[in-house]
Amino acid sequence: MGGPPPPPPPQNKPTPGPPKATKEDKARLVVTQTRSAIGSKPKHRGTLRALGLRGIGQSNDLPDRPEIRGMLARVPHLISVEEVST
Repeated sequence: MGGPPPPPPPQNKPTPGPPKATKEDKARLVVTQTRSAIGSKPKHRGTLRALGLRGIGQSNDLPDRPEIRGMLARVPHLISVEEVST
């Protein structure tokens, strides 16, 4: 029962992918809460919190991604959005 030793485990080498986008290449969105969330639906209040907005006049700088755009589409009556290219 002393056969040949087992082969070594395969080496997992990372495959080169597309070049990573630098921070300067990505567009940003400045989102500002313009109206109060009082009296709005709980889902809308939760969306504002997830966007990092806690009160009228507060702004947050967010990446321009489909997930963020979908959140903005749920509460357009409570916010204003500015696109900022960096």
